[in-house]
Amino acid sequence: MSAPDVVIIGGGLIGASIAFELAAEKLRVTLLDRQQPGQEASWAAAGMLSPGPHLPGDLPLVPLGQESLKLYPQFVAGVEEASGKPASYARTGALEIFLPPRGEAERDKLVSEYRALGLAADPLALEAVLQWEKSINPAMSAAAWLSEEATVDSPVLMDAVLAAARRRGVEIRAGCTVTGLLREGERCTGVVAGGERIAAAQVVVAAGCFCGEIPGERDLFARYAPTRPVRGQILALRAEGVSLQRVLRAGRGYLVPRPDGRIIVGSTLENAGFDKRVTAGGIRQMLDAALEMIPGLAAARLVDSWAGLRPGTPDDLPILGPTDVDGLLIATGHFRNGILLAPVTAKLVREWVTRKRTTFNAETFSPMRFSSARPQAQKAP
Repeated sequence: MSAPDVVIIGGGLIGASIAFELAAEKLRVTLLDRQQPGQEASWAAAGMLSPGPHLPGDLPLVPLGQESLKLYPQFVAGVEEASGKPASYARTGALEIFLPPRGEAERDKLVSEYRALGLAADPLALEAVLQWEKSINPAMSAAAWLSEEATVDSPVLMDAVLAAARRRGVEIRAGCTVTGLLREGERCTGVVAGGERIAAAQVVVAAGCFCGEIPGERDLFARYAPTRPVRGQILALRAEGVSLQRVLRAGRGYLVPRPDGRIIVGSTLENAGFDKRVTAGGIRQMLDAALEMIPGLAAARLVDSWAGLRPGTPDDLPILGPTDVDGLLIATGHFRNGILLAPVTAKLVREWVTRKRTTFNAETFSPMRFSSARPQAQKAP
């Protein structure tokens, strides 16, 4: 087999989407994962596609999230055509509800902030909310309608993207642990994985919170991709007599309906290292938030629970772009937004690999921000 043009380290949704995009450019792509691809944060995610700022540090992410949300329909269409599988994308909008005593003021603040950022947000009469979603807590005092938001069923999307990448000729190697990079002078020329030296013109690191676990390169990735695991616990409920058609959010959590009738409840945000246990405290926190939004869920069955490890970074922003090691690109650190940002990340990496510049100014997210060097790739003129 010919040596690949690009090796991608990490087979989650980010790595698989990059592989899918690069293969469309007729590049030979090898995707490596230390276990079965797609079994970490991508599989665990609730699948909300929400570009709004949910945490104080999210503001720099909003333009990137908006761009990715615009790309989603085309991305999904390409994946479904190539794979022959559904990608579970649904643009159903989202409801954000607010409880007394400051509900209306908090709603007005959110609507004003979203509109200033170019995001769709409208106040919604409580009577309309209860007509749409009859199970919602009638004690709410205000609500906002976020019409542009969408959802995916993350495991379903993950399966479709991997299948699409394979059909485009991507070589996917499961259980293939990367132990180091190959270098010639200041250039990265491939990887060492599974005891084999794999030469490549470009290496893309999309290993999520496991970047620092590559044994031979801990110092290098501490400089370019200083990720850390942030645990997120999630529950799945099933309740007779409770109907939910849209994503529902409130201050302490969110609910995401699935076509099979389950309601996904999330999530915690914990610095617990690489511990993926579901805890009693986490379950209580999420159930309290769920019952605050829909009291009728008190009679629901708890049908599943799991946890994923989000890739956090020092500033909680993604790490995207080329390093000052020629041939080495980073695409990691998406924290709580990996599912949302997969299409735009794949597009940016494709442009860096094929054109050495991008049509979207992603300098804010450069891996070089953690050092004194300047990024190599700039926005296209």
